[in-house]
Amino acid sequence: MRYWLETLGCPKNQVDSDKLSGTLDAQGYTVAGDPSQADLVVVNTCAFIEAARQESVDTVLSLSSARRPGARLVVTGCMAERYGQELADALPEVDLVAGFGVPVALGAKPERKAPEFDLLNLPRPAAQAPWAYVKVAEGCDRKCGFCAIPSFRGRQRSRHVGEILEEIDDLGSGIREVVLVAQDLASYGRDQGRKEIIPLVRQVAERVDRVRLLYLYPSELSDGLIDVMGQTGCPYFDLSLQHVSRSHLRRMRRWGDGDRFLDRIGRIRAAYPDAALRSSFIVGYPGETEEDHDRLLAFIEEADLDWAGFFSFSKEEGTHAAGLDQTVPPELMAERIAECSELQDAITARKRQELTGETLTVLVDSPGVGRSHREAPEIDGIVRVPEHLQPGSWHTVTVTGAEGPDLEAVSSRPDGASTGRDRETVVSGAA
Repeated sequence: MRYWLETLGCPKNQVDSDKLSGTLDAQGYTVAGDPSQADLVVVNTCAFIEAARQESVDTVLSLSSARRPGARLVVTGCMAERYGQELADALPEVDLVAGFGVPVALGAKPERKAPEFDLLNLPRPAAQAPWAYVKVAEGCDRKCGFCAIPSFRGRQRSRHVGEILEEIDDLGSGIREVVLVAQDLASYGRDQGRKEIIPLVRQVAERVDRVRLLYLYPSELSDGLIDVMGQTGCPYFDLSLQHVSRSHLRRMRRWGDGDRFLDRIGRIRAAYPDAALRSSFIVGYPGETEEDHDRLLAFIEEADLDWAGFFSFSKEEGTHAAGLDQTVPPELMAERIAECSELQDAITARKRQELTGETLTVLVDSPGVGRSHREAPEIDGIVRVPEHLQPGSWHTVTVTGAEGPDLEAVSSRPDGASTGRDRETVVSGAA
């Protein structure tokens, strides 16, 4: 029996798909070469915003057309969990809508309701790349005005440290970088009565060369967490800011303001001058004024972030924002996003060009593709390196130029030999 698994959405969904692959592998399934060769086609959907839901539906319909006669089509993930029977009724092409996960027992008889099981602690196959996402918690206790995730992912549920470390060990000896992910990563352990993100990062760093953290709520970014992130060799800070106007953030049911964010960014750069910073912002949330937007533009220029993403507000059923007035017209949202993106693109391009001539320590992900601490996998740009450098190895390279978000580099050692891991070099700013 062969299966095809299509994953949509964020890195957290990719972890879920890895767990599903591990489950299917354990049941004797093998991966098909393409969807048309599979006996089972699984779509792990995203439901975060309307555009993601439309992409999920389009993907389901496309794979339904591509599958061979007799193959089963299963829809899982956020969209399946959020809409359940409604989705099953709307997509008669689908054999099973399974919520969070494919049932462990995939009998021949199609069913609409799947037994529940814990995706967090399912086994997963050994990593095929020298890096891997590892989910440390599920759900979220925050009540941001725009976000429906708690309604279908539930309250925060942190995994035990031992389970996380065991999963990392099982990924195989070739793992060099672990990317920790969760809906509210810095609050890991709070639901168990204590915050454990700092000791967790330290323990993971004992097992792999580089530990990267994605999705940090700004109020949880303590001095201690800043310090441990730099000490473990990856001063990369993905801060979930969403906006900078204080009054507007309160409408969004979020903490902070631009001045507080700049203070945190200044603290990071004082400790680690080579730190990389990423954030994301929602444009057009109800009540956003021209003054709010101007504050965001001023912040983008002053913060000088390495990377930033901008998203149009999406009205989500069941959220606080769904009932708000003072909506922003779509054409105005598009105009504001274009202004933000143009400003940030210029900043990112300048910062990438400024690296020309610098020496970096990179992890080679695949032939010709490397990453320093500045580039999160699958999200940011890459460092293009000589094809002969061995995947899974560390190399010192010299940047020769930039093309968009990507850097071009040559090996700094004539023989192209691996440098081994030099964490002190990375932290001090050579990576």
